[in-house]
Amino acid sequence: MFRKTVLALALLAATPFMTEAHEFKAGDLIIGHPWSRATPGGATIGGGYLTITNTGSAPDKLVSVSIPATVADHVEMHEMATKDGVMTMRPIAGGVAVAPGKTVAFVPGGYHLMLMGLKAPLKEGDRVKAELTFEKAGKVEVTINVEGIGAQHPAPGAGMDMGGMHDHKM
Repeated sequence: MFRKTVLALALLAATPFMTEAHEFKAGDLIIGHPWSRATPGGATIGGGYLTITNTGSAPDKLVSVSIPATVADHVEMHEMATKDGVMTMRPIAGGVAVAPGKTVAFVPGGYHLMLMGLKAPLKEGDRVKAELTFEKAGKVEVTINVEGIGAQHPAPGAGMDMGGMHDHKM
C-alpha cells in the first residue's frame, strides 16, 4: 500500500500541468495567467483578464494588445467602474501604467481586455495567442486560456494567487 501511495505522489509531482505557472516575462514585467471566458454562439465580443507585475525600479505601461485576425478584429483595453450606483465601461486611452513594485490586475468588473469582432465563439479549453506591447519592455507573446462560460477567475491550479494583487491605479 505504501509503495502505491509513493508512486501515485511521484506521478502527480511529475505532471507538468500541475506545476506549470501560466506566466510570461517581458523585461521586469511578469504577466500572470492570461485567461478568458468561453462565449455563447453568436457572440461578437469576449473579455480577457491577466495580471501585470512590475518587479523593476522604473514604471512601464501596457500600450496595446493585438490578437490574430483569425480570432478577432482587434483588442481594446477597458475599465469598468461604479459611481453613484451606476456601472460604466469605457475604453482606456493611452494605456495602463504599472508602477515599480506594483501589480495591475485585469479582472471582471475592473480593467479588462475586450476582444472585438470575434470570428467564432471562444470555447472552454481553447488557447489563444495575443501580443502585449509595453512602452519600455517591448512586445511579449502570451497565451490566453479559455475557461468556462461563467468563470470568475482562473481555474484552480493555474499558478496564480489573486490575494493582494489588485492595484487599479493608473
